[in-house]
Formats: sequence, structure tokens, C-alpha cells
Amino acid sequence: MSQEKPRRPREKQEQRDYPIRYGDVFEVSGELASKPVAPHVAGLMETAEKTVFGETQMGGTATVMRAAANFNVRAGFVDLEINDPTKVSVAQGVSVTQTDIPGRRIFTESVDRQVVGKYVQSMPTQEAVLGIVQSPITIGEALEATVQSAGAKPVDQSDAAAIQAAEARATGSDTIIPGGIAATAQSAAVFNAKVKREENKIKLGDVITGATAKLPADKVATKQDAEAVRNAEWRNNLNQAPHPGGVAASISAAARLNENLNAWK
Repeated sequence: MSQEKPRRPREKQEQRDYPIRYGDVFEVSGELASKPVAPHVAGLMETAEKTVFGETQMGGTATVMRAAANFNVRAGFVDLEINDPTKVSVAQGVSVTQTDIPGRRIFTESVDRQVVGKYVQSMPTQEAVLGIVQSPITIGEALEATVQSAGAKPVDQSDAAAIQAAEARATGSDTIIPGGIAATAQSAAVFNAKVKREENKIKLGDVITGATAKLPADKVATKQDAEAVRNAEWRNNLNQAPHPGGVAASISAAARLNENLNAWK
């Protein structure tokens, strides 16, 4: 199925007078957070993802890094010498590690020893082989999983749009529910835009914790749901880079797991 690619807001991108740094798109800290995303490091992550997954992940870490790096080069914020591997700090090592737990395989992506992305792959367990069916993941459950990966992220307009799309897909209605998670997320995004101190901003975890109970209806996450949520998040993100571990990433991961479960039946 072809995916409609959202148009990039060129006018707004041209107004940006500073580079996209790792701290702008990932939950990282220290020196790495202030470094501009560089083309060479983005290339290393692309290579790592292709080695592990066979291809780069749509809307994943490598895609985010490439979009940010391309912007930095076009805007002249990154010296072209950064493409030379000898000019890149050895500390900016890129790695993808794998951890297996019952029924799950977790891939963790890191730059400079800081986590920038996670992917969860469903694996057949002994119970599945014996015929005990594992329950598919709903949209509400996927939203709750986002609390673990990005719960400390301040809510912005792209998060609010993604949550609204997720609520609409779960309930089958485009009408925002008064007092629901979409309405709460929108209010949080408006509030955060006026607040300067990060510690005073409303976080994702404040909005979507207990999402399953807050939704009047829920459904199993599908590829179509993931595409709708991902497009909503992209259209409202000035960086045009989805947040790794965010709402769209969690819905996408749930949809992939559900597809694998259906394949095993």
C-alpha cells in the first residue's frame, strides 16, 4: 500500500536559524544533545538498521537522523567535512543491540552510548507453538506503552495530533471527546507552547497513562491505524522527524506485532 507523504513546511523550515541537534529529536542529554545531527552518523545508523532489519525502518531512528542531517546540510549548519569519517568523533559510536525475552526481541539503537530508539519484535514462544494464542495489542495498549518509551517528553502539537488520530481510529469517530485523551493532549500542547521551563511542561505520561480505560472504545492496532497516526504526527512536526518511541512509533510497533501474530495463526 502506497503511503501519502506529507508536504514539508518549507516556509517554516527557512525561518529556523539554528541546526537540528540530537536533543531536538531524541531524549538524550549532555554533550550529545547539543551536537548537530551529522550526515555521516545518519549513514552509520542506516547501515546498522539495514544490517539488523534488512532495511531502514519507516519513520524510525535512521529516517529521523537522515531528515535532520539533510536539513542541516542544506541550511549550511553542518560543515561538509563532517561527511569524512576521520572528522567524526569516535565517541559518536552507533550501535544496535538485541535483547531476547519470552515472546519478544528488543532492538536498542544508541549514539554515543545514549539510547535513541527501540524496536520490539514479537517472537513465537513455547506457548504459541503449543497453540496458546497471544492476545493482539490494541491502540489503547500501544498508547500506554508510549509512557515507558517517551513518557517524560513534553507534549507538543505533533503529539496532540497523533493522539487525536489514535483516538479517532480506536473509537471510529472523528469527533473529539470532551475530556478525552485527545482533548487533554491538545490543551497540554497549547499550555506547553507558552511555558519556557521544561520541568513545568505537561508530559506525555500525564496525558496517556491509563489510555485504555480513558477510551470509550478500543480496537486492535492495524497497519492502516499506524499510517493514519504517523501521518498526523508528521504533518504537525516542524522538523518533519517522528519522535522515536513516541505515539506514532508505538502504534506502528503494535501493528507490526499484530501482523506477526496473525501470520502464526
